[in-house]
Amino acid sequence: MDIKKVFENNQKFVKDKLSTDKDYFENLGKGQNPELLYIGCSDSRVTAEDLMGLGPGEVFVHRNIANMVSGNDLSAMSVVEYAVVHLKVNHVVVCGHYACGGVKAAMQSADLGVLNSWLRNIRDVYRIHKDELNAIQDDEKKYDRLVELNVKEQCVNLLKTAAVQKAYRDRDLKVHGWVFDVHTGNLIDLKIDFDHYLQDIMEIYHLD
Repeated sequence: MDIKKVFENNQKFVKDKLSTDKDYFENLGKGQNPELLYIGCSDSRVTAEDLMGLGPGEVFVHRNIANMVSGNDLSAMSVVEYAVVHLKVNHVVVCGHYACGGVKAAMQSADLGVLNSWLRNIRDVYRIHKDELNAIQDDEKKYDRLVELNVKEQCVNLLKTAAVQKAYRDRDLKVHGWVFDVHTGNLIDLKIDFDHYLQDIMEIYHLD
C-alpha cells in the first residue's frame, strides 16, 4: 500500500462531503449524540458503520480481537462506561462475525505468545459450552457456533457491569447480540433473551 494514497483518498472524501453539505465538518465538530454502542472485532473486513449503513456521529465504536467484553480490559470498560453513562446510548451491540481469526485461534492448542491470555477468554466460552460444541462433527459449523456463543457470553459480561445494570433499570437500555456473515454480508440477530440472563446474573452480580 502506498500511504500517500490514503491522503489522496482523504482529500477526495473532504471534497465529496463539502460538495453536498458545505457545513458538514463544522457540524461534525459540534459534538456527538450516538444512539448505539457497537462492540465488534478488529478484523479488517468488518467495518461497523458500513455494515449498519450508519454515518459519523451515529454509533460509538469499540473494536478488539474477537469482540471481547472483559472486566479486566480497562479500555473496553472505559468505553462502556463513557457510552452508557455519559453519552447515554440506548442500545449496546456485541457483534461477532463468521470466519473470525481470533475465535479460530482459540480452538487450536498452539502457543500464540502474548495472545494466549486474551484467547483464554474465548477458550473459557468453549469450556462452558463444550458439550454442545463437541457434539458438532463439522469443524466449520462448530467454528460458527463458537462465534455465536462467544457473542452471547460477551453480552452476558456486559450485563455484569454496574453501568449497564443501572441503565437497564433506569431507562430500559437494550443489549443485542449480532453476528455478521462475511460470506453474504448479512447481519444476524441472535435474538438472545437477555431478561432471562439478567435475572440469573442479578442473583450474583447485582450492583446497587
